Amino acid sequence: MIVGLLKIHIHLHGIESLKQKRGIVKSLVGRLKSRFNFSVAEVETQDSKQLAVIGCAVVGNDTAFIHQQMDTLINFAQADGRFYLGQVEREIFSHNP
Repeated sequence: MIVGLLKIHIHLHGIESLKQKRGIVKSLVGRLKSRFNFSVAEVETQDSKQLAVIGCAVVGNDTAFIHQQMDTLINFAQADGRFYLGQVEREIFSHNP
């Protein structure tokens, strides 16, 4: 079993309220969940207007496929013009019983 984790920092500019931020983050999380077979949630900085941290996780049995899926998800998020994609942290865990 292989688990891939992503932690994506997004920077939002021109946001004046947490309500605006939450609308963008909720939309992004929904789009990532529906398009990719990942678990996705906002995991940090919920009270910041300018920064959001999105956590994504996927489970599979092929490391190369997990890396490809993670790259595709990152590229999809980068193409969204509503925010700037900042730091992306990536981890792969392997469990062989």
